[in-house]
Amino acid sequence: MPTAAVKPLGKRRSCPICGKPIAAAHRPFCSGRCADVDLSRWLGGRYRIATEEEPDIEDLAEALRAEGGQEFD
Repeated sequence: MPTAAVKPLGKRRSCPICGKPIAAAHRPFCSGRCADVDLSRWLGGRYRIATEEEPDIEDLAEALRAEGGQEFD
């Protein structure tokens, strides 16, 4: 059975935020600033999978209570 040639994926050589070359200390980013921008996007919910499901209000209220937030009834 012939073996198909597998072409390896190319290495990302630029920062996914700004496009500058990556720095080894901040890989895969070029700087701490771009790493922080990426983290902020994750924490802000910009990297999420869209869904048609509505959030469960009870789960949200429980999460707020666990964080010491207001009581919701």
